[in-house]
Amino acid sequence: MASTLKVSVLFCILSVSVLGVFTEIPPTCNRIECPIYDTIEVGNGYEIRRYNSPVWISNPPIEDISLVEATRTGFRRLFDYIQGKNNYKKKIEMTAPVISEVSPSDGPFCKSSFVVSFFVPKENQANPPPAKDLHVQRWKTVYVAVRQFGGFVNDSNIGEEAAALKASIAGTKWLAAIEKSRKAGHASIYTVAQYNAPFEYDNRVNEIWFLFDYGNEVQDM
Repeated sequence: MASTLKVSVLFCILSVSVLGVFTEIPPTCNRIECPIYDTIEVGNGYEIRRYNSPVWISNPPIEDISLVEATRTGFRRLFDYIQGKNNYKKKIEMTAPVISEVSPSDGPFCKSSFVVSFFVPKENQANPPPAKDLHVQRWKTVYVAVRQFGGFVNDSNIGEEAAALKASIAGTKWLAAIEKSRKAGHASIYTVAQYNAPFEYDNRVNEIWFLFDYGNEVQDM
């Protein structure tokens, strides 16, 4: 009986990984391509990753009061792009995550700025098809503080999750590095990574990212 109870407790602990306590590889990445990273540290409510030179196709900044609406607008353009609406008329495989880099406005009713991007699969990274009003981002080595959470992203929970991530790294060297990067203009305030299609209701995994570096800049192509 005691043994069964211990197993049940362990299962419950492991099952809360998508709620920001631990991190796991999103189930989506078992069936479509996701960027590869190195795990540097796993802490209480956060993970530090190192992404080595991922490539993204990105919208120009979208001004909106809603991350949900801005992401929907940006994703429609990106979906058309991978379906062949590009200069090469080339179809591209779906990947994950779709990320939205967020630069919040100063006021509660002002529009924020969102850059919505699609991860370019490895086979297309050397020569991503160009397209009107989209541009390629080639990241150098970038470090990311990550917090996972489940369910659907909405305009209320993203701020709460970002605040929780900041609280979890308070007092660590990572927060100091993130703040230094922001002052140098190398990072957005935070980034929302979404791994699931809108029609998927099970096994949803989202992430809040704080991007930072140790002297490596994010470079636009």
